[in-house]
Amino acid sequence: MSLVELGVLGFVIGLTGALAPGPTLIATIQSAIREGWKSGPKVTCGHIFAELLVVILIAAGIPFLPASSSLLIAVVGGTALFVFGVLTVQSARGATLSLVSPTSGSGSPVVAGLITSISNPYFWIWWFSVGSALLISSLASGLAGLIAFIFGHWLSDLSWFTLVSVSIHKSRVLLGDREYKYILYACGVVLMIFGIWFVVSGIFKQA
Repeated sequence: MSLVELGVLGFVIGLTGALAPGPTLIATIQSAIREGWKSGPKVTCGHIFAELLVVILIAAGIPFLPASSSLLIAVVGGTALFVFGVLTVQSARGATLSLVSPTSGSGSPVVAGLITSISNPYFWIWWFSVGSALLISSLASGLAGLIAFIFGHWLSDLSWFTLVSVSIHKSRVLLGDREYKYILYACGVVLMIFGIWFVVSGIFKQA
């Protein structure tokens, strides 16, 4: 893949992870109610710091992987992508942005983004299954490929959490529960399709 394609891939796959209902989304909504639209980028900064540590940890272990592990990575990563896609579609049915009250939550949005990320089991499961497989694949294009992928991934986090905070600050003019559900459905389908492609491409490369 070209660097642009890796960046787009990082954005699309990252968006499916960012959209997942969880503590970081709640922290963004809480902060937006208290502090306005700027809370989205601030929460993202804390989230990115947590992910940076994980990316360094995964990348440091990549050189020690045997060459024969490429098929296993493709199968595990692709299967995880497909499963997360199914879970995303299922979660879309009851998804809502009406998760918190105006008085809930306190503290720095940056710290909230960091704490809610590292304390979320979904965060670790995603990175050590889907995330690690994609990072390893992006390194086929060298360090620049990894940077392009992770930049696209972080751009998706920034875009989504900023959109949520702006929407909450503007009384949800930009984003309502119905739109949120549609986005989740679309991302779930994309995840399932890409999961199948990831497995199939890994098998053909091994053949």
